[in-house]
Amino acid sequence: MAKAKTAFVCNDCGADFPKWQGQCGECHAWNTLSEIRLSGPASKSASVRSTGRSGYAGTTASVQRLEEVAVVDLPRLRSGFDEFDRVLGGGFVPGSSILIGGHPGAGKSTLLLQTLCRLAAQQPALYVTGEESPEQIALRANRLGLPTDQLQLMAETDVDAILASVEALKPRVLVVDSIQVVHSETLTSAPGSVSQVRDCAAQLTRYAKQTGIVLILVGHVTKDGSLAGPKVLEHMIDCSILLEGDHDSRFRTLRGQKNRFGAVNELGIFAMTDAGMREVTNPSAIFLDRSEHIAPGTTVVVVWEGTRPLLVEIQALVDDSSLGNPRRVTVGFEQNRLAMLLAVLHRHGGIQVGDQDVFANVVGGVRVMETSADLALLLAVVSSLRNRPLPRDWVVFGEVGLSGEIRPVASGQERLSEAAKHGFKLAIVPKGNAPKKSISGLKVVPVSRLSEALEACD
Repeated sequence: MAKAKTAFVCNDCGADFPKWQGQCGECHAWNTLSEIRLSGPASKSASVRSTGRSGYAGTTASVQRLEEVAVVDLPRLRSGFDEFDRVLGGGFVPGSSILIGGHPGAGKSTLLLQTLCRLAAQQPALYVTGEESPEQIALRANRLGLPTDQLQLMAETDVDAILASVEALKPRVLVVDSIQVVHSETLTSAPGSVSQVRDCAAQLTRYAKQTGIVLILVGHVTKDGSLAGPKVLEHMIDCSILLEGDHDSRFRTLRGQKNRFGAVNELGIFAMTDAGMREVTNPSAIFLDRSEHIAPGTTVVVVWEGTRPLLVEIQALVDDSSLGNPRRVTVGFEQNRLAMLLAVLHRHGGIQVGDQDVFANVVGGVRVMETSADLALLLAVVSSLRNRPLPRDWVVFGEVGLSGEIRPVASGQERLSEAAKHGFKLAIVPKGNAPKKSISGLKVVPVSRLSEALEACD
């Protein structure tokens, strides 16, 4: 009997190797290789012709020019949540596969259950649960007060049984919760392994493309926040969404990481309540719920998330360090960028914090991904160091370069309009973002160097 062929695949990057080794040769991660069983050699459907050089016999695939491809505007299915539709790019696209990940307790199952109960009233929908029993799903739906008369529910982990049921029921929307527990009988590995996740996701995605249904897969995340399973899973699907939120905060952020049918940097804000997930239509007002007493080390910045501005509060704390190496701790920022900005503050601002512990935080659990918060972060650090609070009605944004220049950021006019709408009176912005026309009720202070911004705060 011929020996079954095996390979070893990295769980982080998806690279495969003929034999096991401690470190992946592609991403250099340790102990991430898992053994998978390969299928037997495929039969040759085309023979090689002897024509002086190698050639293949068989029918050729149809080829057409790009301009000849008919572009069809597919109608999207609304989820019932404007924030969810914003991240998706306008709604669910028929034939698309969507992967939603998040920490346990983030609200993935709750959000999808609310969405499918609303969609089931208009479109046939099927919810496949592999981690919870139907009774648990029914209890949650009753607790949230959701309509349950139209949604179809099935508890199954066998991918062949799932596809057979989908073929019989023919739903427009299919949710599989979660892909890590689905398995195929043709593979001998355990559910959740690299081969099982990759093969089951490939079968489900292929079926969704052929039939035009909307496929939503729920995925777990690892302790560092990345999606569990092989990286090749992210290449199979059309849209990858991550539901983030701290356990001690009731707010959740839905951020798109990959989207073939819309913008990838959109952000949706939800609040976890007793009645389920509730969308936050005005997140700036939530994140700016500030106390009456303004302490030193706080500033407000206008960040740009997808297609809208968002006002968030930045806090910084500078304190004497009792350690040989002062600490640099960030929540919502990139830690290496904070260290770089502190070096710029010393070199081009003349302010030394090398012997101080510096802590930076974004209020509300929001993660700032862009560089427009550089200037606001530095001014918050200086405010905490000098123990001098900045005025309550000030707003700051701008990118800080290594030579001390303040670089303009995108959508400056829209950021200023959002700040004026919320009652801010003064804005310190890059000179390149200075508006051509004055904004009613808002005084704009354009700066081109870090030193000028520090002088404006004196």
